[in-house]
Amino acid sequence: MIDQQLARLRAHHRNIQRYRNLLQTSLTELEREFVEKRLTEEQSNLESLAPLTPLRPAAR
Repeated sequence: MIDQQLARLRAHHRNIQRYRNLLQTSLTELEREFVEKRLTEEQSNLESLAPLTPLRPAAR
């Protein structure tokens, strides 16, 4: 269960990074609006998952 949640967190984080990188490129207004909307959705999803995922103890 924890592994699935961590995988989802990582996926959302990667998507956020991808969308941020896209916003640094030359986009049409329509493309920019789409990317910004997706970025907001991914950030919201990440924030809603983060409190549900317990932190693992550090490996020794």
